[in-house]
Amino acid sequence: MDVKTGLFYLFAVVLLFAAFRVITARNPVYAALYLVLAFFQASAIWLLLRAEFLAISLVLVYVGAVMVLFLFVVMMLDINVDSLREGFWKHFPLAAGVGALIALEMAAVLMGGFRLGEPRAAAVAAGVNTSNTLELGKLLYSEYLYPLEIAAVILLVAIVAAIALTLRTRKDSKYVNPADQVRVKARDRVRIVQMPATRAAEPVVEAADAAKENKA
Repeated sequence: MDVKTGLFYLFAVVLLFAAFRVITARNPVYAALYLVLAFFQASAIWLLLRAEFLAISLVLVYVGAVMVLFLFVVMMLDINVDSLREGFWKHFPLAAGVGALIALEMAAVLMGGFRLGEPRAAAVAAGVNTSNTLELGKLLYSEYLYPLEIAAVILLVAIVAAIALTLRTRKDSKYVNPADQVRVKARDRVRIVQMPATRAAEPVVEAADAAKENKA
């Protein structure tokens, strides 16, 4: 077994362990951190397969953006784990069946690739002298240029819609116009009122005696 095969098995074992801990960790923050570890191991496997663009995309997009966002959201929301775990065993058979079905489908697809013979020497020699990122960029910006632009427009519309939903005026929220705050005058907000000085209260005993005298 060479070094490349040993590294593959090492990354694969750590990846399986991290994926298992994602679904078994009781703390959602720990689960998110284990998922980050799983993404790193998957990107290392992509590097072993000479797919540098996919490896760096996995790290930048999922680890650098998506998972960091998930982690901050989980930490800020302070999710009650006990309420989330209610009914776990009730839905476990359905989830296990769906997981087994997905595993069988992936095995059926991947086993066909393992049965292939050794790659041809010409293809291997051509792959060594070619950059995967360069070839992917040529293919992406030539044959798939219009789908790429459509995807970019859809993402832009989604970002604008998210900002518009966040900044819309709600009836149950308090809103102050900044222009009104700038134009405000001191005399419109503060009014000084002169009041006479207060006198000391009369003793209760004297008030009671006065009431008796009035009755008499």
